[in-house]
Amino acid sequence: MNDQVRQAVRERMKAQGMTQTELGDAVGMAQPNIQRLLAGRVGAVPESWQKVLDALGLELQAVPKREG
Repeated sequence: MNDQVRQAVRERMKAQGMTQTELGDAVGMAQPNIQRLLAGRVGAVPESWQKVLDALGLELQAVPKREG
């Protein structure tokens, strides 16, 4: 994931008072795996998708879901 997405996740976790362990529990992952995702060491956008996004001038963004 790009830096903006990882930062948005960190900010949302902080706003909700959620720890990496709690997030891991919610998604079925161990805390060290969450830490690696947030650090950008794993979880990159697959190369084929990145090429498509680049060709179209797009980037991934994390935004809050609409309620309802």
